[in-house]
Amino acid sequence: MEPLILVTGATGYIGGQLFKALRSKGYAIRCLVRRPQDLIAEEPSGVEVVVGDVLKIESVQAAMAGVDTAYYLVHSMASTQSFEVQDRAAAQNFANAAHQAGIRRIIYLGGLGQGGEKLSAHLRSRHEVGEILRSTGVPVVEFRASVVIGPGSLSFEMIRALVERLPVMIAPRWVSVAAQPIAIADLTSYLLAALDLSFKGSRIFEIGGSDQVSYGGLMEEYARQRGLRRFVISVPFLTPRLSSLWLGLVTPLYVRVGRKLVDSICHATIVEDPSALTEFKIRPCGFREAIAAALNAEGQHLMTDSRTVHTSASPTEAFAAIRRIGGTTGWYYANWLWQLRGWLDSLLGGVGLRRGRRDPDSLRVGDPVDFWRVELFDPGRLLRLVAEMKLPGRAWLEFEVMGDSTGSLIRQTATFDPKGVLGRAYWYSVFPLHEFVFGGMLRGIAERGRMDR
Repeated sequence: MEPLILVTGATGYIGGQLFKALRSKGYAIRCLVRRPQDLIAEEPSGVEVVVGDVLKIESVQAAMAGVDTAYYLVHSMASTQSFEVQDRAAAQNFANAAHQAGIRRIIYLGGLGQGGEKLSAHLRSRHEVGEILRSTGVPVVEFRASVVIGPGSLSFEMIRALVERLPVMIAPRWVSVAAQPIAIADLTSYLLAALDLSFKGSRIFEIGGSDQVSYGGLMEEYARQRGLRRFVISVPFLTPRLSSLWLGLVTPLYVRVGRKLVDSICHATIVEDPSALTEFKIRPCGFREAIAAALNAEGQHLMTDSRTVHTSASPTEAFAAIRRIGGTTGWYYANWLWQLRGWLDSLLGGVGLRRGRRDPDSLRVGDPVDFWRVELFDPGRLLRLVAEMKLPGRAWLEFEVMGDSTGSLIRQTATFDPKGVLGRAYWYSVFPLHEFVFGGMLRGIAERGRMDR
Protein backbone atom coordinates (compact mmCIF):
# COMPACT_ATOMS: atom_id res chain seq x y z
CA MET A 1 0.00 0.00 0.00
CA GLU A 2 1.34 3.41 -0.98
CA PRO A 3 2.19 5.73 1.94
CA LEU A 4 -0.47 8.42 2.28
CA ILE A 5 0.64 12.02 1.75
CA LEU A 6 -1.27 14.97 3.19
CA VAL A 7 -1.14 18.25 1.25
CA THR A 8 -2.30 21.55 2.71
CA GLY A 9 -2.46 24.60 0.46
CA ALA A 10 -3.36 22.55 -2.63
CA THR A 11 -5.67 25.31 -3.87
CA GLY A 12 -2.82 27.84 -3.76
CA TYR A 13 -0.20 28.41 -6.45
CA ILE A 14 2.75 26.40 -5.10
CA GLY A 15 0.53 23.81 -3.44
CA GLY A 16 -1.35 23.40 -6.70
CA GLN A 17 1.88 22.77 -8.63
CA LEU A 18 2.99 20.22 -6.03
CA PHE A 19 -0.42 18.58 -6.07
CA LYS A 20 -0.22 18.07 -9.85
CA ALA A 21 3.34 16.70 -9.60
CA LEU A 22 2.37 14.21 -6.88
CA ARG A 23 -0.63 13.06 -8.89
CA SER A 24 1.47 12.59 -12.02
CA LYS A 25 3.78 10.27 -10.07
CA GLY A 26 0.92 8.18 -8.69
CA TYR A 27 1.22 9.04 -5.00
CA ALA A 28 -1.71 8.44 -2.65
CA ILE A 29 -2.84 11.95 -1.72
CA ARG A 30 -5.17 13.48 0.82
CA CYS A 31 -5.88 17.22 0.66
CA LEU A 32 -7.05 19.37 3.54
CA VAL A 33 -8.99 22.30 2.05
CA ARG A 34 -11.50 24.88 3.21
CA ARG A 35 -13.27 25.14 -0.16
CA PRO A 36 -13.39 21.72 -1.86
CA GLN A 37 -15.06 23.17 -4.96
CA ASP A 38 -11.83 25.03 -5.77
CA LEU A 39 -9.99 21.70 -5.83
CA ILE A 40 -12.75 19.87 -7.67
CA ALA A 41 -12.16 22.23 -10.57
CA GLU A 42 -8.67 20.70 -10.85
CA GLU A 43 -10.08 17.20 -11.56
CA PRO A 44 -8.75 15.35 -8.50
CA SER A 45 -10.27 11.93 -9.29
CA GLY A 46 -8.86 9.34 -6.92
CA VAL A 47 -7.71 12.00 -4.45
CA GLU A 48 -9.14 12.05 -0.95
CA VAL A 49 -10.44 15.47 0.07
CA VAL A 50 -10.99 16.46 3.69
CA VAL A 51 -12.89 19.68 4.29
CA GLY A 52 -11.39 21.62 7.17
CA ASP A 53 -9.22 24.48 8.36
CA VAL A 54 -5.75 24.42 9.95
CA LEU A 55 -7.11 26.89 12.50
CA LYS A 56 -9.47 24.17 13.74
CA ILE A 57 -7.58 21.39 15.51
CA GLU A 58 -10.37 18.82 15.07
CA SER A 59 -10.27 19.01 11.27
CA VAL A 60 -6.46 18.78 11.25
CA GLN A 61 -6.57 15.70 13.47
CA ALA A 62 -9.09 14.06 11.14
CA ALA A 63 -6.91 14.83 8.12
CA MET A 64 -3.78 13.38 9.78
CA ALA A 65 -5.20 9.88 10.38
CA GLY A 66 -3.07 7.28 8.58
CA VAL A 67 -0.76 9.86 6.98
CA ASP A 68 2.94 9.14 6.42
CA THR A 69 4.20 12.58 5.28
CA ALA A 70 2.49 15.98 5.50
CA TYR A 71 3.17 19.11 3.44
CA TYR A 72 2.57 22.43 5.17
CA LEU A 73 2.10 25.10 2.46
CA VAL A 74 -0.32 27.57 4.03
CA HIS A 75 0.01 31.14 5.24
CA SER A 76 -2.29 33.99 6.25
CA MET A 77 -0.84 36.90 4.26
CA ALA A 78 -4.20 37.87 2.80
CA SER A 79 -5.93 37.85 6.18
CA THR A 80 -7.62 41.04 7.36
CA GLN A 81 -6.67 40.08 10.93
CA SER A 82 -3.22 39.62 12.48
CA PHE A 83 -1.59 37.13 10.13
CA GLU A 84 1.22 36.39 12.63
CA VAL A 85 -1.30 35.27 15.26
CA GLN A 86 -3.18 33.14 12.75
CA ASP A 87 0.03 31.60 11.35
CA ARG A 88 1.18 30.79 14.88
CA ALA A 89 -2.09 29.12 15.86
CA ALA A 90 -2.34 27.15 12.61
CA ALA A 91 1.23 25.85 12.87
CA GLN A 92 0.72 24.78 16.49
CA ASN A 93 -2.44 22.87 15.55
CA PHE A 94 -0.59 21.16 12.71
CA ALA A 95 2.42 20.28 14.85
CA ASN A 96 0.27 18.85 17.67
CA ALA A 97 -1.90 16.82 15.30
CA ALA A 98 1.17 15.47 13.47
CA HIS A 99 2.73 14.38 16.78
CA GLN A 100 -0.46 12.68 17.94
CA ALA A 101 -0.83 10.84 14.62
CA GLY A 102 2.81 9.70 14.52
CA ILE A 103 3.61 11.39 11.21
CA ARG A 104 7.00 10.37 9.79
CA ARG A 105 7.87 13.79 8.39
CA ILE A 106 6.56 17.32 7.80
CA ILE A 107 7.77 19.20 4.72
CA TYR A 108 7.41 22.96 5.01
CA LEU A 109 8.14 25.88 2.69
CA GLY A 110 9.26 29.08 4.40
CA GLY A 111 11.17 32.16 3.35
CA LEU A 112 14.82 33.17 3.05
CA GLY A 113 16.21 35.93 5.22
CA GLN A 114 18.94 35.82 7.83
CA GLY A 115 17.80 35.67 11.43
CA GLY A 116 20.43 38.20 12.52
CA GLU A 117 18.69 40.94 10.55
CA LYS A 118 15.62 42.89 11.58
CA LEU A 119 13.30 40.86 9.40
CA SER A 120 9.88 41.89 8.16
CA ALA A 121 6.84 40.59 10.04
CA HIS A 122 6.14 38.20 7.16
CA LEU A 123 9.62 36.65 7.14
CA ARG A 124 9.73 36.48 10.94
CA SER A 125 6.43 34.65 10.86
CA ARG A 126 7.71 32.20 8.22
CA HIS A 127 10.71 31.35 10.43
CA GLU A 128 8.56 31.10 13.54
CA VAL A 129 6.21 28.67 11.81
CA GLY A 130 9.17 26.38 11.13
CA GLU A 131 10.17 26.50 14.80
CA ILE A 132 6.63 25.66 15.91
CA LEU A 133 6.38 22.73 13.49
CA ARG A 134 9.61 21.31 14.97
CA SER A 135 8.54 21.91 18.58
CA THR A 136 6.73 18.59 19.11
CA GLY A 137 9.61 16.43 17.88
CA VAL A 138 8.18 15.42 14.50
CA PRO A 139 11.03 15.55 11.92
CA VAL A 140 10.66 18.61 9.66
CA VAL A 141 12.30 19.43 6.34
CA GLU A 142 12.08 23.21 6.04
CA PHE A 143 12.91 24.84 2.73
CA ARG A 144 13.60 28.57 2.73
CA ALA A 145 13.15 30.19 -0.67
CA SER A 146 13.32 33.65 -2.16
CA VAL A 147 11.24 34.88 -5.11
CA VAL A 148 9.41 32.08 -6.95
CA ILE A 149 9.27 32.58 -10.72
CA GLY A 150 6.33 31.06 -12.51
CA PRO A 151 2.99 32.15 -14.00
CA GLY A 152 0.70 32.56 -11.00
CA SER A 153 3.37 33.30 -8.39
CA LEU A 154 2.47 36.45 -6.44
CA SER A 155 5.94 37.98 -6.87
CA PHE A 156 6.20 37.08 -10.55
CA GLU A 157 2.73 38.40 -11.34
CA MET A 158 3.63 41.66 -9.60
CA ILE A 159 6.69 41.97 -11.84
CA ARG A 160 4.65 41.06 -14.92
CA ALA A 161 1.92 43.61 -14.15
CA LEU A 162 4.38 46.43 -13.47
CA VAL A 163 6.42 45.85 -16.62
CA GLU A 164 3.45 45.27 -18.91
CA ARG A 165 1.58 48.35 -17.71
CA LEU A 166 4.23 50.97 -17.06
CA PRO A 167 6.73 52.14 -19.74
CA VAL A 168 8.42 54.24 -17.05
CA MET A 169 8.51 52.94 -13.48
CA ILE A 170 9.19 55.26 -10.57
CA ALA A 171 10.58 52.71 -8.16
CA PRO A 172 11.76 52.83 -4.52
CA ARG A 173 15.20 51.73 -3.38
CA TRP A 174 14.05 48.21 -2.58
CA VAL A 175 14.16 47.34 -6.29
CA SER A 176 17.97 47.12 -5.90
CA VAL A 177 17.92 44.65 -2.97
CA ALA A 178 19.49 41.27 -3.82
CA ALA A 179 17.37 38.14 -4.19
CA GLN A 180 18.02 34.61 -5.44
CA PRO A 181 14.91 33.65 -7.43
CA ILE A 182 13.99 30.03 -8.00
CA ALA A 183 11.92 28.61 -10.86
CA ILE A 184 8.67 26.93 -9.84
CA ALA A 185 9.79 23.69 -11.51
CA ASP A 186 12.98 23.58 -9.39
CA LEU A 187 11.07 24.42 -6.20
CA THR A 188 8.59 21.63 -6.92
CA SER A 189 11.49 19.23 -7.50
CA TYR A 190 12.90 20.05 -4.06
CA LEU A 191 9.51 19.51 -2.42
CA LEU A 192 9.17 16.13 -4.12
CA ALA A 193 12.73 15.04 -3.35
CA ALA A 194 12.24 15.72 0.36
CA LEU A 195 9.87 12.75 0.53
CA ASP A 196 12.75 10.27 0.14
CA LEU A 197 15.59 12.21 1.75
CA SER A 198 17.46 9.88 4.13
CA PHE A 199 18.33 11.47 7.46
CA LYS A 200 17.12 11.59 11.05
CA GLY A 201 15.75 14.64 12.79
CA SER A 202 14.97 18.00 11.23
CA ARG A 203 16.84 20.01 8.62
CA ILE A 204 16.64 23.54 7.18
CA PHE A 205 17.65 23.99 3.55
CA GLU A 206 18.14 27.36 1.85
CA ILE A 207 17.25 27.04 -1.80
CA GLY A 208 17.49 29.39 -4.76
CA GLY A 209 18.38 29.62 -8.41
CA SER A 210 21.91 29.56 -9.75
CA ASP A 211 22.40 33.34 -9.61
CA GLN A 212 21.42 36.47 -7.72
CA VAL A 213 19.53 39.49 -9.04
CA SER A 214 17.52 42.45 -7.74
CA TYR A 215 13.82 43.07 -8.37
CA GLY A 216 14.91 45.81 -10.73
CA GLY A 217 17.06 43.29 -12.60
CA LEU A 218 14.10 40.90 -12.80
CA MET A 219 11.94 43.63 -14.28
CA GLU A 220 14.61 44.54 -16.83
CA GLU A 221 15.05 40.90 -17.86
CA TYR A 222 11.31 40.35 -18.13
CA ALA A 223 11.03 43.44 -20.35
CA ARG A 224 13.95 42.26 -22.49
CA GLN A 225 12.40 38.83 -23.09
CA ARG A 226 9.02 40.38 -23.88
CA GLY A 227 10.60 42.85 -26.29
CA LEU A 228 9.43 45.86 -24.27
CA ARG A 229 11.36 49.09 -23.72
CA ARG A 230 11.05 49.99 -20.05
CA PHE A 231 12.83 52.45 -17.79
CA VAL A 232 13.20 52.13 -14.03
CA ILE A 233 13.89 55.31 -12.06
CA SER A 234 14.81 54.70 -8.44
CA VAL A 235 13.71 57.32 -5.88
CA PRO A 236 14.36 57.42 -2.11
CA PHE A 237 11.02 58.72 -0.86
CA LEU A 238 8.69 55.76 -1.60
CA THR A 239 8.24 54.10 1.81
CA PRO A 240 6.98 50.51 2.10
CA ARG A 241 3.50 51.87 2.93
CA LEU A 242 3.42 54.21 -0.07
CA SER A 243 4.89 51.47 -2.26
CA SER A 244 2.13 49.05 -1.24
CA LEU A 245 -0.57 51.63 -2.01
CA TRP A 246 1.08 52.26 -5.38
CA LEU A 247 1.15 48.50 -6.08
CA GLY A 248 -2.52 48.32 -5.19
CA LEU A 249 -3.28 50.94 -7.84
CA VAL A 250 -1.24 49.55 -10.72
CA THR A 251 -1.30 45.79 -10.11
CA PRO A 252 -4.01 43.27 -9.18
CA LEU A 253 -2.47 42.80 -5.70
CA TYR A 254 -4.51 43.63 -2.65
CA VAL A 255 -3.03 46.56 -0.79
CA ARG A 256 -2.70 44.57 2.45
CA VAL A 257 -0.81 41.76 0.67
CA GLY A 258 1.30 44.30 -1.21
CA ARG A 259 2.47 45.89 2.05
CA LYS A 260 3.57 42.56 3.50
CA LEU A 261 5.28 41.66 0.24
CA VAL A 262 7.11 44.98 0.01
CA ASP A 263 8.23 44.71 3.66
CA SER A 264 9.85 41.37 2.79
CA ILE A 265 11.42 42.64 -0.44
CA CYS A 266 13.32 45.24 1.59
CA HIS A 267 15.52 42.42 2.96
CA ALA A 268 18.12 40.51 0.96
CA THR A 269 16.93 36.95 0.36
CA ILE A 270 19.96 35.03 -0.82
CA VAL A 271 21.31 31.56 -0.09
CA GLU A 272 24.17 31.57 2.44
CA ASP A 273 24.10 27.86 3.31
CA PRO A 274 24.60 25.84 0.08
CA SER A 275 24.05 22.43 1.70
CA ALA A 276 20.94 21.80 -0.46
CA LEU A 277 23.26 21.40 -3.45
CA THR A 278 25.11 18.55 -1.72
CA GLU A 279 22.07 16.82 -0.21
CA PHE A 280 19.95 16.94 -3.37
CA LYS A 281 20.78 16.16 -7.00
CA ILE A 282 18.77 19.17 -8.17
CA ARG A 283 20.68 21.86 -10.05
CA PRO A 284 18.42 24.92 -10.24
CA CYS A 285 18.45 27.16 -13.31
CA GLY A 286 19.15 30.90 -13.30
CA PHE A 287 16.59 33.68 -13.32
CA ARG A 288 16.85 34.24 -17.07
CA GLU A 289 15.96 30.61 -17.79
CA ALA A 290 13.22 30.75 -15.13
CA ILE A 291 11.59 33.79 -16.74
CA ALA A 292 11.84 32.18 -20.19
CA ALA A 293 10.16 29.03 -18.85
CA ALA A 294 7.40 31.10 -17.24
CA LEU A 295 6.76 32.98 -20.48
CA ASN A 296 6.69 29.72 -22.43
CA ALA A 297 4.21 28.09 -20.06
CA GLU A 298 0.78 27.22 -21.42
CA GLY A 299 -1.54 30.20 -21.54
CA GLN A 300 1.21 32.70 -20.73
CA HIS A 301 -0.16 35.26 -23.18
CA LEU A 302 -3.73 34.99 -21.96
CA MET A 303 -5.04 37.58 -19.55
CA THR A 304 -7.83 36.47 -17.24
CA ASP A 305 -10.25 37.87 -14.72
CA SER A 306 -11.80 35.01 -12.75
CA ARG A 307 -14.18 35.42 -9.84
CA THR A 308 -16.66 33.24 -7.95
CA VAL A 309 -19.82 33.65 -5.91
CA HIS A 310 -21.72 31.18 -3.77
CA THR A 311 -25.51 31.05 -3.86
CA SER A 312 -28.12 29.02 -2.03
CA ALA A 313 -29.79 28.33 -5.39
CA SER A 314 -29.41 24.85 -6.85
CA PRO A 315 -27.13 24.35 -9.87
CA THR A 316 -30.20 24.13 -12.13
CA GLU A 317 -31.63 27.39 -10.75
CA ALA A 318 -28.28 29.18 -10.90
CA PHE A 319 -27.64 28.07 -14.47
CA ALA A 320 -31.10 29.14 -15.62
CA ALA A 321 -30.10 32.76 -15.07
CA ILE A 322 -26.89 32.22 -17.04
CA ARG A 323 -28.75 30.49 -19.86
CA ARG A 324 -30.96 33.58 -20.39
CA ILE A 325 -28.18 36.16 -20.41
CA GLY A 326 -28.14 38.87 -23.09
CA GLY A 327 -30.86 39.84 -25.52
CA THR A 328 -34.01 41.23 -23.89
CA THR A 329 -32.90 39.87 -20.49
CA GLY A 330 -29.76 41.97 -20.52
CA TRP A 331 -26.55 41.39 -18.54
CA TYR A 332 -27.92 41.64 -14.99
CA TYR A 333 -25.91 44.76 -14.15
CA ALA A 334 -25.02 48.13 -15.70
CA ASN A 335 -26.92 47.40 -18.91
CA TRP A 336 -26.30 50.96 -20.02
CA LEU A 337 -22.57 50.19 -20.20
CA TRP A 338 -23.22 47.11 -22.32
CA GLN A 339 -25.42 49.24 -24.59
CA LEU A 340 -22.68 51.86 -24.82
CA ARG A 341 -20.16 49.13 -25.70
CA GLY A 342 -22.54 47.85 -28.39
CA TRP A 343 -22.99 51.35 -29.82
CA LEU A 344 -19.21 51.86 -29.97
CA ASP A 345 -18.81 48.49 -31.66
CA SER A 346 -21.39 49.42 -34.29
CA LEU A 347 -19.58 52.71 -34.81
CA LEU A 348 -16.37 50.74 -35.53
CA GLY A 349 -18.15 48.50 -38.01
CA GLY A 350 -18.86 45.64 -35.62
CA VAL A 351 -22.05 43.68 -34.97
CA GLY A 352 -23.06 45.70 -31.90
CA LEU A 353 -26.08 44.48 -29.95
CA ARG A 354 -28.52 44.36 -32.85
CA ARG A 355 -28.43 40.56 -33.21
CA GLY A 356 -29.85 39.85 -29.76
CA ARG A 357 -30.64 36.15 -29.26
CA ARG A 358 -32.27 33.41 -31.31
CA ASP A 359 -34.45 32.41 -28.35
CA PRO A 360 -34.82 34.17 -24.96
CA ASP A 361 -34.70 30.94 -22.95
CA SER A 362 -32.71 28.28 -24.83
CA LEU A 363 -29.18 28.16 -26.22
CA ARG A 364 -27.17 25.94 -28.51
CA VAL A 365 -23.62 26.03 -29.83
CA GLY A 366 -23.32 28.63 -32.59
CA ASP A 367 -26.11 30.89 -31.32
CA PRO A 368 -25.48 34.65 -31.30
CA VAL A 369 -25.82 36.42 -27.93
CA ASP A 370 -25.59 40.13 -28.74
CA PHE A 371 -21.94 40.62 -29.79
CA TRP A 372 -20.94 37.17 -28.49
CA ARG A 373 -21.45 33.70 -29.92
CA VAL A 374 -21.93 30.42 -28.03
CA GLU A 375 -18.73 28.38 -28.35
CA LEU A 376 -19.43 25.71 -25.73
CA PHE A 377 -22.69 24.80 -24.01
CA ASP A 378 -23.13 22.06 -21.39
CA PRO A 379 -26.68 22.48 -20.03
CA GLY A 380 -26.76 23.02 -16.29
CA ARG A 381 -22.97 23.29 -15.99
CA LEU A 382 -21.03 25.40 -18.52
CA LEU A 383 -21.49 28.24 -20.99
CA ARG A 384 -18.60 29.73 -22.96
CA LEU A 385 -19.09 32.75 -25.20
CA VAL A 386 -16.56 33.96 -27.76
CA ALA A 387 -16.52 37.68 -28.59
CA GLU A 388 -17.38 38.91 -32.08
CA MET A 389 -17.11 42.64 -31.38
CA LYS A 390 -14.20 44.68 -32.72
CA LEU A 391 -11.24 44.03 -30.42
CA PRO A 392 -7.41 44.15 -30.57
CA GLY A 393 -7.33 40.44 -29.77
CA ARG A 394 -9.64 37.52 -28.94
CA ALA A 395 -11.94 37.34 -25.92
CA TRP A 396 -14.08 34.75 -24.15
CA LEU A 397 -16.59 34.91 -21.30
CA GLU A 398 -17.24 31.65 -19.46
CA PHE A 399 -19.69 30.65 -16.72
CA GLU A 400 -19.36 27.39 -14.80
CA VAL A 401 -21.72 26.12 -12.10
CA MET A 402 -20.68 23.56 -9.48
CA GLY A 403 -23.04 22.23 -6.82
CA ASP A 404 -22.35 21.49 -3.18
CA SER A 405 -24.36 20.59 -0.08
CA THR A 406 -25.42 24.21 0.54
CA GLY A 407 -26.19 25.39 -2.99
CA SER A 408 -23.95 26.30 -5.91
CA LEU A 409 -20.65 27.94 -6.73
CA ILE A 410 -20.71 30.08 -9.89
CA ARG A 411 -17.33 30.73 -11.49
CA GLN A 412 -17.15 33.53 -14.06
CA THR A 413 -13.98 33.92 -16.15
CA ALA A 414 -13.19 36.61 -18.70
CA THR A 415 -10.19 35.67 -20.88
CA PHE A 416 -8.37 37.88 -23.36
CA ASP A 417 -5.68 36.97 -25.89
CA PRO A 418 -4.15 40.38 -26.75
CA LYS A 419 -2.81 41.27 -30.17
CA GLY A 420 0.39 43.24 -29.73
CA VAL A 421 0.91 46.37 -27.65
CA LEU A 422 -2.52 47.74 -28.54
CA GLY A 423 -4.16 44.59 -27.20
CA ARG A 424 -2.35 44.77 -23.90
CA ALA A 425 -3.11 48.47 -23.59
CA TYR A 426 -6.80 47.73 -24.20
CA TRP A 427 -6.91 45.07 -21.45
CA TYR A 428 -5.26 47.26 -18.87
CA SER A 429 -7.39 50.27 -19.78
CA VAL A 430 -10.64 48.36 -19.14
CA PHE A 431 -9.33 46.38 -16.17
CA PRO A 432 -10.51 48.95 -13.58
CA LEU A 433 -14.07 48.48 -14.90
CA HIS A 434 -14.02 44.72 -14.35
CA GLU A 435 -14.84 44.88 -10.65
CA PHE A 436 -17.78 47.15 -11.44
CA VAL A 437 -19.16 45.38 -14.52
CA PHE A 438 -18.13 41.73 -14.11
CA GLY A 439 -18.45 41.77 -10.33
CA GLY A 440 -21.90 43.31 -10.55
CA MET A 441 -22.97 40.89 -13.28
CA LEU A 442 -21.92 37.87 -11.21
CA ARG A 443 -23.80 39.15 -8.18
CA GLY A 444 -26.83 39.81 -10.37
CA ILE A 445 -26.77 36.25 -11.73
CA ALA A 446 -26.61 34.83 -8.21
CA GLU A 447 -29.50 37.04 -7.08
CA ARG A 448 -31.65 36.09 -10.09
CA GLY A 449 -30.99 32.42 -9.39
CA ARG A 450 -32.29 32.84 -5.84
CA MET A 451 -35.34 34.82 -7.03
CA ASP A 452 -36.29 32.12 -9.55
CA ARG A 453 -36.36 29.35 -6.95
